[in-house]
Amino acid sequence: MRGLLHRLTTLPGGLRVATATLPHVETVAVGVWIGAGTRHESEDAAGAAHLLEHMAFKGTERRDARRIAEEIESVGGSLDAHTSREYTAYYARLLAEDLPLALDLLADILQHSRLDEEELARERQVVLQEIAEVNDAPDDLVFDLFQEQAFPDQPLGRPVLGNRDSVAAMSREALCRFLRERYVMPRTIVAAAGKVEHEEVEALAESLFGGLAPDGRPSSPPARYRGGARLVEREFDQVHLVLGFPAPAYGDPDYFALHLLSNILGGGMASRLFQEVRERRGLAYSVFGFASCFSDAGLFGVYSSTEPEQSAELLFTLCDELRRFAEGPTAEELARAKKQLEASLLMSLESCGAVAEDLARQLLFFGRRLPVPEIVARIEAVTRDDLRRLAHGLLGATPTLAAIGPLSGFPDFATVRARLA
Repeated sequence: MRGLLHRLTTLPGGLRVATATLPHVETVAVGVWIGAGTRHESEDAAGAAHLLEHMAFKGTERRDARRIAEEIESVGGSLDAHTSREYTAYYARLLAEDLPLALDLLADILQHSRLDEEELARERQVVLQEIAEVNDAPDDLVFDLFQEQAFPDQPLGRPVLGNRDSVAAMSREALCRFLRERYVMPRTIVAAAGKVEHEEVEALAESLFGGLAPDGRPSSPPARYRGGARLVEREFDQVHLVLGFPAPAYGDPDYFALHLLSNILGGGMASRLFQEVRERRGLAYSVFGFASCFSDAGLFGVYSSTEPEQSAELLFTLCDELRRFAEGPTAEELARAKKQLEASLLMSLESCGAVAEDLARQLLFFGRRLPVPEIVARIEAVTRDDLRRLAHGLLGATPTLAAIGPLSGFPDFATVRARLA
């Protein structure tokens, strides 16, 4: 896996075809990754990328929804998709001999979906139920509040699912417009991993995806971080909170340092937050750090939840641990984090699907696939001074605080900023 080889071809029009051959398997994972997600939506079409993903499986000019499901399952395969803020992915996993069927299905649903009005009416209701489910799940909702407060009044801050009003009013024309403008060749990658020959995937892609437009609308405006507080009073048993800061984007020299910092602070049972918040103080069952990176921005944050009467102590403890980290990690902490990050990287690439996803995402965000030895070398090159400098930079920015639950006695934003200073 450390020496995993891949091949890349750019076809006329800009469509990229990437493959990684894994000779020890008999299956293949193949998919289409498109650089179009939530941040590419207009305000009145919030949620279009996600709703379009749903509608792709509801029937094409050649196949109805039942036939799509039956064709892939008749060969023992599976077909799925997901939407993020910056890309949408459609993918299949099946036996290698059935690769042509998978690519034909993917090409069909992406280029020839009927977007039937009756199906759209039903699927709007399905997505509205998804939104309602998130609104009833504070551990999910608090992350949407955090993202919205970090990047307010812009697509990058909106929930991937959209909002009730925009989804309820979403028209077929709005979906068709998003499809025409955003599902274009230069932003599309066909990626496959497993028992696969590059020439076969290239030939199939060239013959099947000619219906994609060669160009579309320009990329979305640059991200504008603002920060601040978003506190929502709700009758839950716990207060759920996220505290975070603007962070490096994909491709930034500090990208790997950011992930090491997140690991040391809140990446496992030996992390500082786990030991202080859970083991020493018993304030929370769940506490962790995270790093969310985008093409031109990023976020670093910590999440936890606790009973309302302990929420102030929990928040102040998180602030204190963040401030202490600005002094830098110990040599032992850094060495452990490097091993964890390297092991996580290698373990994440032990399936065809994970390799295909990694290949496509790196091409989308880095413009190339970083070889595993290069990634390991960049991780190993991070020093304690790098993390100290990065932590100082994070804490010097305006923080973002999101909290939801019974908030009587919860600290105000000015108090939190002072505690972090």
